[in-house]
Amino acid sequence: MLITSLSPNEALYSRDRGVVPESLTLEHYDVIFESGTFPVQTYFFNSLSVALITSVIALVVSILGAYSFTRIDYPGSTTIRRGIIVVYMLAAITLVIPLFQLLVQFGLVDTRLSLYITYTVKTLPLTLYILWNYFRSLPVEIEEAAFIDGYSRLETIVRVIVPVSLPVLVAAFLFSFKIAWNEYLFASVFLQSEPLYTLPIGIETLDSAFQNVWGEIMAASIITTLPIIVMFLYLEKYMVEGLTAGAVEG
Repeated sequence: MLITSLSPNEALYSRDRGVVPESLTLEHYDVIFESGTFPVQTYFFNSLSVALITSVIALVVSILGAYSFTRIDYPGSTTIRRGIIVVYMLAAITLVIPLFQLLVQFGLVDTRLSLYITYTVKTLPLTLYILWNYFRSLPVEIEEAAFIDGYSRLETIVRVIVPVSLPVLVAAFLFSFKIAWNEYLFASVFLQSEPLYTLPIGIETLDSAFQNVWGEIMAASIITTLPIIVMFLYLEKYMVEGLTAGAVEG
């Protein structure tokens, strides 16, 4: 992808091209940033806002939901847990039509709010499942000590559970962010106005905007990939700790 984005057009469409071109160019990036046909800043902001807001909502709801699954006994909790696993197993395509019908009824089609809702629906089962498995490994004694100190259950979650769960919370947030950042299907169905397009949808528009598009598509794909790469490299230690946090109880 990187090599293609840096290769001149004559090298891209040459029959005798090698793996690494003889010369490199930034012309495809110039087209992306300067043509005006691909408003990368708008697409980038849309993707960033949707991914951040969705991930935060999913994380907050997952903390409360996962805690309730492991610490509170109430009617229907088992059914809800099984339902979450079933939803997690469903392919996204099976949710498009019912979600679209709901959005039409509430007048939310072609709005950023439609993505906030549907992306939360898509990411919530995963974040819930990750935190649910981890919270089961936490000893109840740390919460009992907080209750003795006079903390309410909500205060215990905020002041005790969240701090000791930071690595797994970061891991859950990153997975949620990655899903929302790269999501294409829901955005392609629910969005119609170009100013609302996210980066994956914006990249698709390049195919109709230019005659020879592979260099531009790869350049736009590099731009789309960089934030995820940077986040994972910077927060790698939290990812490793989060993924192994619930492996051993106690």
